[in-house]
Amino acid sequence: MKRTLTTILIITACTVSAIALTGAKQKQDAIELKQTRIERGAYLVTIGGCNDCHTPMKMGPKGPEPDMARMLSGHPELEKMPAAPAPNEKWLWSGAATNTAFAGPWGVSFARNLTPDQLTGTGIWTEEMFIKTIRTGKHWGVSRPILPPMPWFNYAKMTDEDLKSVFAYLHSIKPVRNQVPDAILAN
Repeated sequence: MKRTLTTILIITACTVSAIALTGAKQKQDAIELKQTRIERGAYLVTIGGCNDCHTPMKMGPKGPEPDMARMLSGHPELEKMPAAPAPNEKWLWSGAATNTAFAGPWGVSFARNLTPDQLTGTGIWTEEMFIKTIRTGKHWGVSRPILPPMPWFNYAKMTDEDLKSVFAYLHSIKPVRNQVPDAILAN
């Protein structure tokens, strides 16, 4: 009887230890996957040129340069744009000096805030919403079309894992409160 009780206690202790080790391993694996995705996402955002339009430009010593204090925050809310120049047969579209506002036959579009700000950025977005947006070319995957010059149709060719990595990176950066104006659609 004593020997059976000791055996049961040893088996129970081993089982509890194994469960705890498995849980700790799963938690560590999840942390490592998240970090790997963030690093891959940073790479993809860089080579994908996201900062080219979603980070406002400022004047530097050698000319325009990205204002990394406002990285990926979209068109500055306080930067009111005058009427866009009329396109002609040689110039079909134009861009603002900040490189965050664009005019063309579609009207005027403004680069969106991609930071994880809860009110003005992608902070309330889910990974699924982000992937659906890129795959469909529609805001939140169901709403208005994403306007030029955003090349969503190129990014739509990314793998699910790459899009999950981009989303993880975007949600790891500093949130910037910046309410981008709504697009002005052509009639």
